[in-house]
Amino acid sequence: MGLFDRLKKAFVKEEVKTEEEKEVKKEVKVYEKGLTKSRDGFVSSLLNLTNKYNKLCDEYFDELEEILINADIGVNTVMSFVDRLRDRVKKDKIDDPKDLKEIIVDELFIIYVNDEILTSKINLQEEGPTIILFVGVNGVGKTTTIAKIASKYKDEGKKVLLVAGDTFRAGAIEQLTDWGKKIGVDSFAKEEGSDPSSVLFDGVDKAINEDYDVVLVDTAGRLQNKDNLMRELEKMNRVLGQKIENAPHETLLVIDATTGQNGISQAKAFKEITNITGIVLTKLDGTAKGGIVLAIKEEVGIPVKYIGLGETKDDLQAFDIEKYIYGLFKDFM
Repeated sequence: MGLFDRLKKAFVKEEVKTEEEKEVKKEVKVYEKGLTKSRDGFVSSLLNLTNKYNKLCDEYFDELEEILINADIGVNTVMSFVDRLRDRVKKDKIDDPKDLKEIIVDELFIIYVNDEILTSKINLQEEGPTIILFVGVNGVGKTTTIAKIASKYKDEGKKVLLVAGDTFRAGAIEQLTDWGKKIGVDSFAKEEGSDPSSVLFDGVDKAINEDYDVVLVDTAGRLQNKDNLMRELEKMNRVLGQKIENAPHETLLVIDATTGQNGISQAKAFKEITNITGIVLTKLDGTAKGGIVLAIKEEVGIPVKYIGLGETKDDLQAFDIEKYIYGLFKDFM
């Protein structure tokens, strides 16, 4: 049984009985709905290519390369991917493009997994607060993402604190504290222009003294001045390490999926200046180029931990490569 058939069997059930099955079905529906634009663009192009040719030929592979590059998968990744496809075609004596569909899906899955043990799980601490830093340029949906994740943890019964570490962008502190009030979690902030590390120092003190489970920290997104930002993040990391062993426990980079290759450039730049443990891809429902998930993992080597597939908190999903592959290719197979 091929990958897609296995996923279909796992996700498309006539009848769901257990709570776990109901939750999986709900999550799969979010992926299906959120990836509609990607299917209509990327996957429709693949289907049209399959139907255009009766036999595999150089022209088929040339057009396939163009489709994959246009889907934001990245030139280097696409070239090695197509070389692997050609090897499979030669080895298995495949002639019909329709017989290649399942292999395309399998190989794209392999690109992401790459023999690694991947997890979208957040490194939650058993004792003391878990500290999660959020980094990313302004305008990618960082503050909204923090609020959605805070709301999810609150629903799980955790005591959550938001810390307004972006003290330079006008309105950033007010935006985060307003979100805290809206979703019913506490926030900690100082006046605009304060030293971010001092905000973090006092915020973590509050978290320790008042037994918070999770601390979500907003940070400045001034990537245009990398040296200053690097020094700022290094100082914040030192402060956290002094207050709590191994903190921060996660540093999540928030990227707007609709920016395509620019988002990958941001990931590379942030990776140079701080230790990124995972990526949050926002606005994935707003792009027809669903390949960015594969490109980021291949080109930057950082796993995607959350994807945004809509406006509500339920549309922010812990990333699951199998649900993603199914939601993206359900009309292709």
